[in-house]
Amino acid sequence: MPFLFLAFFLLFGSSVNARELISPIPQTVEYSVNKALLGKSLFNDTQLSKDNTVSCATCHHLKEGGDDGLKFSFGIMGQEGNINSPTVLNSTFNFVQFWDGRAKSLEDQALQPIENPVEMGYNFPDLIVRLKKTTYNKEFSQIYEDGITKRNIANAIAEYEKTLITPNAPFDRYLNGDADAIDADTKEGYKLFKNKGCIACHQGQNIGGNMYSTFGVIKSSKSENIGRFNVTKREKDRFSFKVPTLRNIEHTAPYFHDGRTSSLYEAVEIMAMVQLGRDISKDEIDKIVLFLRSLSAPIMLD
Repeated sequence: MPFLFLAFFLLFGSSVNARELISPIPQTVEYSVNKALLGKSLFNDTQLSKDNTVSCATCHHLKEGGDDGLKFSFGIMGQEGNINSPTVLNSTFNFVQFWDGRAKSLEDQALQPIENPVEMGYNFPDLIVRLKKTTYNKEFSQIYEDGITKRNIANAIAEYEKTLITPNAPFDRYLNGDADAIDADTKEGYKLFKNKGCIACHQGQNIGGNMYSTFGVIKSSKSENIGRFNVTKREKDRFSFKVPTLRNIEHTAPYFHDGRTSSLYEAVEIMAMVQLGRDISKDEIDKIVLFLRSLSAPIMLD
């Protein structure tokens, strides 16, 4: 599907209205305040890791793009992961979570780092015993009838993550009718983003996060990670990844699942080569980068 969609844009991109495919981040989302506050405490608490050294916030710096700025993150005992940490900002708008889509919801996503031996390295029975000895026991009991459980821990963290949205980016204001929210070069970058075919995969509220795509459609990307194939074991899913959001991308380097570059300019250049197979000039890349920078905004709710 993504490849057919890309082919359509390569042929007809200049006549397609991209505003029909990109929509602004909403000003608010529905969430439980009490659950979100509890989730915020858990998100920032190193007690969720076996050796009390790693929290969700360790790999997701909310004021710095929602990731950690590293090629690969480090978990307990200094263990290094093997895939770049995606931003948690606006993750509520993704259709699945993780690069390979193995989690279908924020709740499913919240469970996995805790049990991952390289990340937080804990198990939920022992974690629940630990948390019941703290003020969390009362806090959970006030919100959940069954108190502290594996599912309730994940539910609270996910409820907090729902609030981590970044509306009012300059480009969103432009879409909402403020013609002066972005300058002429940025508007040209937006037009190039559409006409070159980038919008074939980067679209919707999150300008990504709503489909899978093979990394290296036109030219081999030389990726060591085989992506969604790890989940499905289907050959067609080899090197297929969830398309990442482009929101706040100027703050989420290094880029791609393998963190292969920290240059946003080079990231655009790589995508033009391996995904689009299209010639693209320095001036065009510069303008596309201006457009990408117009997708940044601070967290609305924290």
